[in-house]
Amino acid sequence: MRQTSFIKVYNTPRVRELPARERPVNRLMHYGSGALSTIELIAAILQTPNALYQAQQLMVRFGGLMGIARATLTELSSVVGVGPAKAAQIKAALELGRRLVTQPPDEKPQVRSPADAANLLLAEMGPLEQEHLRVILLDTKNRILAMPTVYVGSTNAALVRVAEILRPAIRANAVAMIVVHNHPSGDPTPSPEDIRLTELIRKAGELADVQVLDHLIIGQQRYVSLKERGLGFA
Repeated sequence: MRQTSFIKVYNTPRVRELPARERPVNRLMHYGSGALSTIELIAAILQTPNALYQAQQLMVRFGGLMGIARATLTELSSVVGVGPAKAAQIKAALELGRRLVTQPPDEKPQVRSPADAANLLLAEMGPLEQEHLRVILLDTKNRILAMPTVYVGSTNAALVRVAEILRPAIRANAVAMIVVHNHPSGDPTPSPEDIRLTELIRKAGELADVQVLDHLIIGQQRYVSLKERGLGFA
């Protein structure tokens, strides 16, 4: 059972019962988001007649903002008056905040080693329950241009179209790329199919004038570089 905090529950008014200037959205517009409490910010997302009460219930049930962030859509939807659509809005807002915090600064980060590349995606891809294949696109100085997801599902060499993997690099005029995929089992040990896929991508990259620098396999808090192990690279 999820542990709750000792946030005190007060009798909260309906939003329409408040003076117009005291309603969460209006307060945000006039004074800025920094002037609002966490409960008011959640209420501004919900925008229901009982938004303040529902925001308070979310904070209490899940033990604060961190608990809300960890809750599933189903758990959030179980709060009376929230429902799937409002739960999705909360999740979307929290995800935007997370991306803002983890977004690289204006200067594009540079990849100098397999560890640099792995650290960009290890925390995000390690816990995934499905296989995801992403590519890190690089310019002439190995600075990151983008990190799109190319495949979700099996990355078996027999099923993956190599042209689809190279397409983002060609569109972005990338000089080089690093292929990254995860093993949901948590064990990043390369399989024969991983090695075969690496060979196919590397050879196709040579034809497309895109250098494939490495293929990383992400596991639970660890990774393997096929380039460092000499697997799939001449």
